[in-house]
Amino acid sequence: MSQSLAVRDPVGRPAAAHEPVAALDPRRMLQLALGALWLLDGMLQFQPAMFGKGFPQMLAGSAPGNPALVARPISWSAAFIGHHVVVLNAIFAAIQLLLGLGIAWRPTVRLALAGSVLWSLAVWWLGEGLGGVLAGTASPVDGAPGAVVLYGLLAVLLWPADRDPADRAPADRAPADRAPADRAPADREPAAPFVAARAVGRRIAQASWLAVWLGLAVLALLPASRAIGRAIADTTPGEPAWLAWIDTHAASALTRHGLLAAIVLAAAFVIVALGTFLPRRPARAAIILAVVVAAVLWLAQGLGGILTGSATDPNTGPLLALLALAFWPLSAPARSAGET
Repeated sequence: MSQSLAVRDPVGRPAAAHEPVAALDPRRMLQLALGALWLLDGMLQFQPAMFGKGFPQMLAGSAPGNPALVARPISWSAAFIGHHVVVLNAIFAAIQLLLGLGIAWRPTVRLALAGSVLWSLAVWWLGEGLGGVLAGTASPVDGAPGAVVLYGLLAVLLWPADRDPADRAPADRAPADRAPADRAPADREPAAPFVAARAVGRRIAQASWLAVWLGLAVLALLPASRAIGRAIADTTPGEPAWLAWIDTHAASALTRHGLLAAIVLAAAFVIVALGTFLPRRPARAAIILAVVVAAVLWLAQGLGGILTGSATDPNTGPLLALLALAFWPLSAPARSAGET
């Protein structure tokens, strides 16, 4: 018969050593989701189609309609990539994989998030032509203002640091007469109503939220966005039968009602944009609406083409949903010994 283990710890370890591992901080979970999307991008970049001439041709296609200052570097970089497509595409894919892995590994999360911002800005210009915003072809259904710029925005909003306690609202500040040891550290008790406000503050976070969703509302009302049925139909080639069926029927239903659909979509964007300024319950309803709208857009985008073998990213749907979750109203300040 085996003997039972001793109940007492003869070494006398600290009590903290026996405590269960703390649950992931909400910001850390969002960081890991962002890292997973970068890993997906890297794997998509390794698809065989990306090593052929179609990849630089796709990049060059974002130049027409843009101002010369924007278009010429796009055309030059596409031509350069076309002459070295195998090597450069492998490098591009590796960079995105490294960004994802860097975000997943705590010691390199800051470096990877900073790299995400720089890489996003470069790809948004040279790879997406600034999302077609200056070319007059931008449409939320097509993925405007560009998925990659949302990666950069999320990297900033999920930066692993909290504003100084001096920046808190007066009601949230620790009393001056409390001993320093009694005060909660800034990274343990951030005075932020949602995760996105922890690093940059509430005002900057809300300004970025307004810029994204009100910008989408404006784009939805432009002439380029009224051909919603055609935009959805263009995503069907190469899709699995079940997804092509959904997109084909959606395109057919919206072909004759493009203007009405654009107005409804713009109205939804405006409601979402105002959501973070509302009390907690209606704010949560607005965030849920944002996730639903993001899911609908992703279906309209054919899941970003990730099942066709020719997509470089999952498009804006998942990024908008992740952005919405970063603005989910918190019930109480997040506390965790392992926050990042």
